[in-house]
Amino acid sequence: MFSLFRLCRIIYTFARFRLDLLLPRHNLPWWLRLLLCPLHLIPAGKLTRGERLRLACEQLGPIFVKFGQLLSTRPDLIPADIVAALSDLQDNVPPFAKETFCALVESSLGDSVDAIFAQFDREPLASASVAQVHAAVLHDGREVVVKVVRPGIERIISQDTRLLHLLARGLERYSADGKRLRPVEVVDDYRTTIFDELDLQREAANASQLRRNFLHSPLLYIPEIMWDYTRHKVLVMERISGIPVTQIDALKAQHTDMKKLAERGVEIFFTQVFEHNFFHADMHPGNIFVSREHPDQPQYIAVDMAIVGSLTRADQYYLARNMLAMFRRDYRQVAELHVQSGWVPENTRTEELEAAVRTVCEPIFEKPLKDISFGHVLLSLFRTARRFNMEVQPQLVLLQKTLLNIEGLGRQLYPDLDLWSTAHPFLERWLKNRFDPRTLWGELKRYAPEWLEKFPEVPHLVFNGLQQVQNIGQWSHELALAREQMARQEKARRRRRYANFIALLSIAGAGCLAFSELNMRLQSIDVSQLPASVWVLLAAAGIAIIAGR
Repeated sequence: MFSLFRLCRIIYTFARFRLDLLLPRHNLPWWLRLLLCPLHLIPAGKLTRGERLRLACEQLGPIFVKFGQLLSTRPDLIPADIVAALSDLQDNVPPFAKETFCALVESSLGDSVDAIFAQFDREPLASASVAQVHAAVLHDGREVVVKVVRPGIERIISQDTRLLHLLARGLERYSADGKRLRPVEVVDDYRTTIFDELDLQREAANASQLRRNFLHSPLLYIPEIMWDYTRHKVLVMERISGIPVTQIDALKAQHTDMKKLAERGVEIFFTQVFEHNFFHADMHPGNIFVSREHPDQPQYIAVDMAIVGSLTRADQYYLARNMLAMFRRDYRQVAELHVQSGWVPENTRTEELEAAVRTVCEPIFEKPLKDISFGHVLLSLFRTARRFNMEVQPQLVLLQKTLLNIEGLGRQLYPDLDLWSTAHPFLERWLKNRFDPRTLWGELKRYAPEWLEKFPEVPHLVFNGLQQVQNIGQWSHELALAREQMARQEKARRRRRYANFIALLSIAGAGCLAFSELNMRLQSIDVSQLPASVWVLLAAAGIAIIAGR
């Protein structure tokens, strides 16, 4: 059950910031519209709807802040003005008690912090909505950071996400755009994401994989995980020393090659997505640093690997070909690839989709390439395809969000960044290598044992397939009978509802006829003195009305 105090606070915040104005009132049931009427007495003020939603999230605490951050990464679903306002949400959460932090570390690692570490800083290094970080030194002299999940946060998350799920179901049911926006799916994604963030061993495993992928790479450095000190709620990793990527003045002061830094960010993204198929999906500026060494050959440092993404081989292939087709303005191929990949229904008229894509992209491509946002072109493409019933592709949304972060960061570092000239040769090379004979031979060697293992089953599978084909006729007949039975049951339910309605009308008519006779008697009767049987009958009538709906 929800905490009553928590629910009251949420309702108060909802009313204070007039979040009811975000709801589609014309689609709400009458009783809910009636319930929201008193809110008209509260002035909305001069704040925009996005600012009101952002302030409400901040007032409601870290879970709603995280949810607001998630919504800010879904420009495919959320209006642009709300996305812009929610993008300003920052983790600025007061730290919890240092004694509690030490107790959690000691209970997880089975010893006191003074015995585990040669030095331990009891003052927090950073405090976020989900976890808190302290600095420490191991006995071998290595500097580390200790990350611990906030105590009791699972219960708060569970309560708040249940309430968010309830609100999302209402929005999906009563909003005209409910089915397209998929609010329930967004909340479910958020719940999965934030509970994944609570598992620090999962984050450590992601970091270890990324570190292995970029080991000895001049592009990206991932801190080392101290597995002997890492548990479900505690993570110990190498402490890094770098310049936050947002501190442009500090980067320029050490004579960092800003053009190369921006281009290397793009290269890291495409390397992760297409070569490694394992990408850091939370690369906002707070998680990215730049090494102080070799400013002429700048290297990124990434932290907080709780959220990662990957694509299927088919999505990789179709995404790369879509991007290349856009580079070449081959809108026909873009439309055909959307149909072939299954991103839009197979009965979609290709020429209509081609015309819609051309209408969106041609005005964009009339600008100089350096002024075109690759991420926004991809976003516009997906929005256009959605008019043709394109389903939301969660894996592509995560990738698109990461691309927007990387491109925005690159243009902040080097405003003249031409992402297209960096991406185009990379994609050409990747597609060429994909069909290289050596690559195909490697794939054959990788999957050959599995194919040989399954080969003896092929005759049996063929026989079963033929048997199922023979049964299709019987299944079709049974399905038709089942549909007829369901239709009869629905017809019977409608008849019962109609009979209940007639019965209620009869009761009401009889009551009207008897009213004149009983009016004088009823005037002299105290309602509170009516016998219990009368109240039982009234309750039964109410139940009958509800059942008759």
